[in-house]
Amino acid sequence: MAQVYLNKGEEKRLARGHPWIYRDEVDTGRTPLADLAPGQVVDVFSHRGRWLGNGYANPKSLICVRVVSRNREYPFCASLIVHRLKVALGLRERWFDRPYYRAVFGESDGLPGLVIDRYGDVCVIQITTAGMEVRREEIVGAVEKVLRPAAILLRCDQDVRSLEGLEKFTETALGVVSAEIELHEHNTGFRVPLIGGQKTGWYYDQRDNRARLLPAVRDLRVLDLFSYLGAWGVQAAVHGAEHVLCVDSASQAVDRIRANAKVNRVDERVEAVRMDAFDALEQLRADNRRFDVVILDPPAFIKHKKDTRQGLDAYRRLNQEALRVLTRDGLLMTCSCSFRLSREALMDTAIRAGRHLGRQLSLLYEGGQALDHPVQPMMPETRYLKALMFRVLPR
Repeated sequence: MAQVYLNKGEEKRLARGHPWIYRDEVDTGRTPLADLAPGQVVDVFSHRGRWLGNGYANPKSLICVRVVSRNREYPFCASLIVHRLKVALGLRERWFDRPYYRAVFGESDGLPGLVIDRYGDVCVIQITTAGMEVRREEIVGAVEKVLRPAAILLRCDQDVRSLEGLEKFTETALGVVSAEIELHEHNTGFRVPLIGGQKTGWYYDQRDNRARLLPAVRDLRVLDLFSYLGAWGVQAAVHGAEHVLCVDSASQAVDRIRANAKVNRVDERVEAVRMDAFDALEQLRADNRRFDVVILDPPAFIKHKKDTRQGLDAYRRLNQEALRVLTRDGLLMTCSCSFRLSREALMDTAIRAGRHLGRQLSLLYEGGQALDHPVQPMMPETRYLKALMFRVLPR
């Protein structure tokens, strides 16, 4: 087994439970990183030679080691993948009565670099690291053994793979995968694209937050920005909203919103337009259109540390312009999936936007990702989703 030694004092974060080791934390005098193959299994030791864990390395990545096991008797191998899948499945089966959920959430389920979403008898796998890519066939075999799907799709088309020196691809690993599947959430049906859609097709992480908002939309006018498939907006219409405007910048998303509205027989109350969200807010304000509920569920504006200033400005502008089209006593549901943006920072951004416009915000609800996206307490990167619902009044 190849050995990786850390510099003096660099084991503290690892000892607290964080699984990542950065390149500058490694004692390169004792550890020939350049000689390690991407994905190679390694043992990790402290500067004094104490065994800390077992995982896989990638000298091409800034995160050069990811620890998978902290039990020396059970190193990273095919059987450990099967075991971790079984443990992850046990958690999901406690909470979900139907097999529609995120079955594996990377580090939080002890399998860094691996995400598996389950859509009934179809599993969609995302592999983002060299260590998991090396074991791709073993992962597929483990999914077959534990989850027993009829079909498996590998959606390994994420940009982050380039940071690991990996190419992007999409392929079917088992059975026949349809271009889209049917999914139901909160009494609403959706046609979800497994091939060509965002992520693996659906955003399970917002399930609980959508459920919290839905009882409050009856007979109201709703604006759903960054709508994608209409997960928020179409469900709002199904739950009694008077009118819903869904906005997305992708033409395919707009077509799918309209199709999903029609499937649920609410197409007369759902309007879908292709437009940049910021441009749409400007146009709506100019047209003097107002809404009782505004939903902001944007992509991550802060993906890297260098994006912080620009991203904070984007969140500020988005919330401020959304408040301009919100009626008196309206509801604002504002979300962020940027783990670098804290819940406190998102709260402050919304409150400052309200203060600038002479609006008072009262917090009604705060949520995070759903239970199938568990948080690893010692790894803040796994706590990424924030959702805040405010009641907005004049000051």
